[in-house]
Amino acid sequence: MVYYPAVWEVHEHHRLVHRAQHLPVEILKRYEKWKDIVELSGPAGLRLIKGFHDEALRGKWKGHRSSRLGLQYRVLYRIDGQEVLVEVIDTTAHDYRRK
Repeated sequence: MVYYPAVWEVHEHHRLVHRAQHLPVEILKRYEKWKDIVELSGPAGLRLIKGFHDEALRGKWKGHRSSRLGLQYRVLYRIDGQEVLVEVIDTTAHDYRRK
């Protein structure tokens, strides 16, 4: 049985701050809403909202998850259950190549 805490921590990768400056305003708003949902109800809350289309990734990105922020943009993240945190890796224009 997996324990889901009442409050989740969202940690953002340092490069996300720079990239966020270049994102469209609507995508930034959706990302802020995404963070609010994760902090309150964790990844389980994202799965309840079909618009985010939250899914586990495979291949090089195994162990990470992706949520839609729009038709083109995704937020890539991973869950660290031991520390009960969500680490946001990137917001990308649907390009999953490792850099």
